Amino acid sequence: MRVSVVDAGSNTVRLAIADVEGGVPLPVHTVKWKLRLSEHVAADGTIADEAVERLVKAVAAAGATARRWHAAGPLAFATAVVRGAPNREDVLHRVASGTGIRMCTLPGETEAELTFLAARRWLGWNAGPLALLDIGGGSLEVAFGRGRMPDFAASLPLGARRLTQEHLAVQDPPGPGELKELRRRIRHELRDVASRIRWERPRTAAVSSRTFQQLARLCGAAPGRHGPFVARELDCEDLREATRTLAALPAAERAQLPGITAPRAAQSLAGAVVGHTALKLMGLRRAVVCPWAIREGVLLRYIEDGADWWTDVTSVGDPATPVPATPLRIASPTA
Repeated sequence: MRVSVVDAGSNTVRLAIADVEGGVPLPVHTVKWKLRLSEHVAADGTIADEAVERLVKAVAAAGATARRWHAAGPLAFATAVVRGAPNREDVLHRVASGTGIRMCTLPGETEAELTFLAARRWLGWNAGPLALLDIGGGSLEVAFGRGRMPDFAASLPLGARRLTQEHLAVQDPPGPGELKELRRRIRHELRDVASRIRWERPRTAAVSSRTFQQLARLCGAAPGRHGPFVARELDCEDLREATRTLAALPAAERAQLPGITAPRAAQSLAGAVVGHTALKLMGLRRAVVCPWAIREGVLLRYIEDGADWWTDVTSVGDPATPVPATPLRIASPTA
């Protein structure tokens, strides 16, 4: 059986097609569309009409590609940039009416749970008690657990793009005062979750997301062209030094550093500050860089729990019904 997943994030829309026979999502084909939705968001979070139109076209193209590859789905969802938009319901309606694909927004805690599942399946039971961190454009997801699904999961408004806009948009590179205020904000938001992670004393820490992958490359990890099976780690002390390097450079020059791409150069510093501060507060000296993340988590839940699981999830984003708010909460374990 072949299944497809569409993920609409802050910067790109990604389509992943995988064969799922045997219980493992084996990649077949991937495509991405660089929309940079986060650059077309008003001060209150509203997504501009022209950006919504580009999103509709990208999702339609993803659906057509999935059909050409004879894949079921796509299982389509949007992350923080759409989830937090005041016009979220309108965006979902327009995607559905323009493409015939029902896109949902997942609560941040659900994103953390799914990414944790992906990391657990990639790393295996030998990882033991596992902490998971994922930095997106709009939010930071954190989870911890000893089993298949996390014992708790949290979503915090500490995305790299969000913090860049709110704290690092005045000077390029930012001044010491801006960085100090940014670190204060991060420590405040992370206080309770970091205490929980320290108390749980995980055996293994894992990080995922494009932001962490680029930061790991900057800190000396193998480049992506070496494939997903090359072991990659991110050391907290190395990340501290990388943060200092990024803070000393304007965004245009950061893009010349190993691993830092031009579209993400501006937000790379905020991502590094979040990553280093989180690892330090949680008492995590190093973390494994996991190539699997939320898309693989969606596929794994679909494989392991069946199509009814996704039907239940997408009812949140059903264009025929209101889309409820998704406030921060600590999630209970999920079967």
